Amino acid sequence: MSDELGRVRQMWHLLEPLHAVLYYAPEAFEEAAALGYVVGERWPGYFAWRAAPLGAAGAGRVAETFYSFSPAMVDAYVPAVWSAASPEAVLAARGRAVDRAYRTILGEAVTAPDTAEAAALLSRVAGAADTAGRPLAAANAALPRPDAPHLALWHAATVLREHRGDGHLAALADAGLDPVEALVSFAAIGAARPEVFASRGWSAEEWAGARERLVKRGLLADDGTATEAGGALRAEVERRTDEAAAGPWRVLRDEERERLVELLGPLWVAAIGSGLLPMETTLGIGKV
Repeated sequence: MSDELGRVRQMWHLLEPLHAVLYYAPEAFEEAAALGYVVGERWPGYFAWRAAPLGAAGAGRVAETFYSFSPAMVDAYVPAVWSAASPEAVLAARGRAVDRAYRTILGEAVTAPDTAEAAALLSRVAGAADTAGRPLAAANAALPRPDAPHLALWHAATVLREHRGDGHLAALADAGLDPVEALVSFAAIGAARPEVFASRGWSAEEWAGARERLVKRGLLADDGTATEAGGALRAEVERRTDEAAAGPWRVLRDEERERLVELLGPLWVAAIGSGLLPMETTLGIGKV
């Protein structure tokens, strides 16, 4: 991996927890409950929070942009989430949820000059992102940038997170990996245990079918682990994902990027230290 791509992946590792607290924070569940969502599970809120920038998207649109979720699972929540609250109401509640969660997790850092500096740098990067052909990145980028630095930071982190994710889906498609095959092949290289990927709603039969297809392609061994060819293909997917995500970061000078890493470090520690985020996720952070 080149130095540039290594830095791009480092920034993803730093930013993902700062984005993902929305899906786990108690404050977000409280805001979701106030909208009328069932909060005994996280999925109604998750689909609403993440899909709201797309407008009142149907199940097909959400399934294709989220990619890794079983269409049957998406159907269980979308478009029902828009019956409880409009996308506009969800976006307003999302902002409140991030504000409250960040104030709990980051404490005094919310109003610290370092956070404002990080938000300014990160917003420059997000503003440089080419969102053509990247639906989730484009939808989030089109939203007004919040004035409060901590909310501007979350907004920029989200644009860049979805920008990377949209590029990742293109790399998976180019590799000939359909949504369930993408998960099976990722589990095969040890990104997470197969049980973790069960959260995406695929049936045992669908998982087994994808595994059989990958074995026939020579990408998986009979025991479900990746062959050399399978490992190489996944490495190529990750490399192409990093390449597709690299563009916006070139707006920063080397010293600015290093300063941003320095500024984000304590915020990353606070997010990880909150105990809200799972130790093992479907994204394979720390494993790829």
